Amino acid sequence: MRVLASRVAEYYRRQEEQKLRALKGETIPAEWGHQIRSYILQPYTLVKDHRTDYETGNVQAVLDGEIDGFIEAYLKWNATKRTPVETSGM
Repeated sequence: MRVLASRVAEYYRRQEEQKLRALKGETIPAEWGHQIRSYILQPYTLVKDHRTDYETGNVQAVLDGEIDGFIEAYLKWNATKRTPVETSGM
């Protein structure tokens, strides 16, 4: 019975891992060259989103939370990136 119980527990643990992997999706390590956004403060000011190529020179506003431009650029970029198969479920 203990062997059976451990096998059942292992089965359910693997099922949960698969669900979590499906929800989490693909991950990329946070290393040099994998940045989503760059903040340049000196000698000039610039914030650039490397996925969408959206950039602004008003770094202080971005640091204060005004990121609407980045959100809009990401949504446009993400909409063009999707294939018809991916959008058919929505």
